[in-house]
Amino acid sequence: MTDRIPDEISPESTDCRSDSLIRLSEFRTLWAAYAQSVLGDQLARVALSLLVFERTESAGWTAATYALTTLPALLSGVLLSGLADRFPRRTVMVSCDLVRAALVGLMALPGTPLPLLAGLLVLAQLAEAPFGAAQGALLPTVLGTDRYERGQRIMLITHQAGQLVGFAGGGVLVVWLGSHLSLGLNAVTFLLSATLIRSGVKARPVAEGAGARPKRLHTQVGSAAALIWSDPRLRSLVGLGWLAGFIVLPEGLAAPFAAEAGAGAAAVGLLLAAHPAGMVLGATLLGRASVGDEGRRRLLGPLAVGANLPLLVYWFGPGLGTAVVLLLASGVCSAYQITAGATFVLLTPVDQRGQALGLVRSGLTAMQGIGVAAGGLAAELSGSSADTIGGAGILGTLCAILVAVAWSRARGTGAGTIPLRA
Repeated sequence: MTDRIPDEISPESTDCRSDSLIRLSEFRTLWAAYAQSVLGDQLARVALSLLVFERTESAGWTAATYALTTLPALLSGVLLSGLADRFPRRTVMVSCDLVRAALVGLMALPGTPLPLLAGLLVLAQLAEAPFGAAQGALLPTVLGTDRYERGQRIMLITHQAGQLVGFAGGGVLVVWLGSHLSLGLNAVTFLLSATLIRSGVKARPVAEGAGARPKRLHTQVGSAAALIWSDPRLRSLVGLGWLAGFIVLPEGLAAPFAAEAGAGAAAVGLLLAAHPAGMVLGATLLGRASVGDEGRRRLLGPLAVGANLPLLVYWFGPGLGTAVVLLLASGVCSAYQITAGATFVLLTPVDQRGQALGLVRSGLTAMQGIGVAAGGLAAELSGSSADTIGGAGILGTLCAILVAVAWSRARGTGAGTIPLRA
């Protein structure tokens, strides 16, 4: 069998350049809603951290609050992502935005007790997974298979650029507006997102076949897990995505590494921004490359290895400048995640995309959390953040080689073939 993954071309797809996607009204609406939500979320994270630290003067409570902005998605990714398959996806997205607007609006009220603030935050973050699953499952329908990866590339660049803006200006803006007003602004972004999606995205019925599937949660989750496990290509794509558990470690150890390198506190922001900047650059370069979608799929393995290799240099105790260059290079190669994620979605049956995406994203969150936690413990025991990152580079490179071989074999045999579909 051929190793080529067949591309189904949407009849509407005549211009595949990335700049043409913004001219598509539905995609433009989804992009605008996403862009302003990303900025609002970054602002809220900074505001919450400052608010909790002002009240408690505790670094531990501040860190725990920041963790609550990500950890609930681990649970809801498994339990709630299936909503994107059971109900119309536009309805799921609008409902999640309205729920988050109400909850974050309550968080913005002055004098909200910290325990209640934490509870509201957890509830608000639980809505993130079904929204993300519905959005991810809807994009191939909006764009068609031939333009979907380009759309994902724009979304990733938007996300990373939002993070860079948040790192650079979030703190200044929160100091100017105040924590409560900043949280209120984030609530407004959810309302705007709901309004944009409700008015600018076409209403579509539940995906064909979803109504015939069992509605029991454990059956739905088990069916999605079995789908992923039974297809070698889906398994290897998940492995390629979860390699981020190694690559995220320099972010978790940015502060102690900066201290070891003799750099000031300002260097931490530079280290944190280097990898996102590299991903933006890598996404741009891959988008402009003339290799085509099939060529980018062939590059998944080599780029996954390339994303981990720069971390090996940390064994030699690099200075701040060298470390920034290494993280930038790792970020450039990490842009392979766009192609890996897009291919996974397009290989998944339309009526199971929401649940499958939820499982994979929950696993990714878990891998990143485990990676940072294990790295922190290793750094404590070894007394060296640089050596710990270098060790992660060795393990990550070895795992990347194994997964790259698995992906190459799965593509070469055509095993478990599922036709790409919008």
